[in-house]
Amino acid sequence: MKRVAILGSTGSIGRQALEVIARHPDRFDVVGLAAGRNAELLAEQIALFRPRVVSTADAATLTELMIRLDAIGVLIHGSIFGKERDVERTAHGAEGLRVVACESGANIVLAATDGAVAFDAIFAAVERGIDVAVANKELIVAAGELLVERAARSGSRLLPVDSEHSAIFQSLQGQPRERIASIILTASGGPFWNRTREQMESATVDEALAHPTWRMGVKNTIDSATLMNKGLEVIEASKWFGVPGERVQVVVHRASVAHGFVVFTDGNVVGQLAAPDMRLPIGYALAYPDRLDDARPFDDPIEALGGTRGAALTALAFERPDPERFPCLGLAYEALARGGTAPAALSAANEVAVGAFTAGEIRFGEIAPCIETALDRVGTSNLSLEAVRDADRSARDEARAFVVERTARPSRSI
Repeated sequence: MKRVAILGSTGSIGRQALEVIARHPDRFDVVGLAAGRNAELLAEQIALFRPRVVSTADAATLTELMIRLDAIGVLIHGSIFGKERDVERTAHGAEGLRVVACESGANIVLAATDGAVAFDAIFAAVERGIDVAVANKELIVAAGELLVERAARSGSRLLPVDSEHSAIFQSLQGQPRERIASIILTASGGPFWNRTREQMESATVDEALAHPTWRMGVKNTIDSATLMNKGLEVIEASKWFGVPGERVQVVVHRASVAHGFVVFTDGNVVGQLAAPDMRLPIGYALAYPDRLDDARPFDDPIEALGGTRGAALTALAFERPDPERFPCLGLAYEALARGGTAPAALSAANEVAVGAFTAGEIRFGEIAPCIETALDRVGTSNLSLEAVRDADRSARDEARAFVVERTARPSRSI
């Protein structure tokens, strides 16, 4: 039985991971949960899975959580009338994330937080030799080389959770890495694939969140609309699999059943297909090197290939992305080519820009200029964990300055 700790348990990936785990109580034991400020949902998760260690974003949320747990009869920090305690340890903040990752007894940690908040906790887990299933794009984008290097030293296994990188990881099983000619990642195209650049300029938040295929959190859904998600995944793929950026390519595949391909040096192409359901790559990462037994025998070959049950066909059609309409993709390639801390700056600036857009402070069409401005102003340093932190802070500051400037314009309209 694998002992699992989840950083970001109340987010989209965390919730879906717990759905997978709940179907396999004989395979997984949840020993640690860390969440942000959703005390109500975290209390429900604790009551169901009874982890040993829990953490929240701050002390106020932790207090609220303990009140909620007491109300539903979950014991904390001790025993009452001879009963065994349920939650052995509580914590909050960055230290709480580290405690859940490293002191819960987990032998696999699911990193499902956004941004850089869990970087220290994940590095600490890797240095202890704990396996990490990575759903946090920013971690690999900003510090992937450092993490891969430390995992190689400690014996920790880094397992991709993104559907695209899971597809590449699965396609490479048993294959020599030096025989990779190129990697192809697929993109859904998001909600704006058929819109002109002018139409996208003033798109609303609700329109940007209307993803045609995937069920994701707010930030990842907005990133899909700008194609920045695919740009970040290009950087991730380069760092995960040791392939130069120019050999990581993107195609748009609207059906979202083919998730990635490896082109080998002999011309053969190996890929992975599955239904567009994040629980599949999550389950693969948690069970690796085994597989779960969720799928029944398919009597419908189209459904087996990721299509809808009873559908007449599943189209494997691919298109090239348009760099003029989706400039964020090009910015990601540029940051990857610059190297060093440039990807960290790109990721941090993007997080600020997306937050400003969803808050109504900038237009959809200003997301890319905000990122580009921050990327140019911050510059690039040699890679170290401290340099990554500095680049992250500086890029956020520059991106916020861009937002303030746009917000101050009297003639600006949303």
